[in-house]
Amino acid sequence: MFDVPLDAWYGWLGAALASAAILGTAWSLPTAAPPDAAGIADTVDSVAASDYPATAEHPLDATAVRLGPHRIGLKSDGGTAHASFAFGPVTPVRSNSPLESVLYGTPPDRAFDSPEAFRQAIIDARTREPTWASVDRTLVARRTSWEGVDVTLVGA
Repeated sequence: MFDVPLDAWYGWLGAALASAAILGTAWSLPTAAPPDAAGIADTVDSVAASDYPATAEHPLDATAVRLGPHRIGLKSDGGTAHASFAFGPVTPVRSNSPLESVLYGTPPDRAFDSPEAFRQAIIDARTREPTWASVDRTLVARRTSWEGVDVTLVGA
């Protein structure tokens, strides 16, 4: 009694619109999983929790990263993921900053004139507002100290 006859034009139009809506929904779903922010946070925490100088690398499966002293955010085609650091605050290192050479292995006493200059660079890096930056390499975390200045540097 309430069925639409198969030869009615509005029945075919309704079926076509429903099919288009289902296809559009399926087409908009991500084709990949979101990046693994928790795994990266665990890597950084393992370095930050160390009592001794340590370095670790973690491959990134993201196209953009946002590093802050307490959180990391990752973006990829699969979506956006965030994770918090348990052993923070860490010091985010941007490329071409004075801390970048220390992150990649230069001792702080060769990269900076004094422990106070090192300390000030750390403060500046931690207080800067986190922004999204494109990445194409691994994330590096390094724990180092120099004359009472203990820090965990993180950069990508």
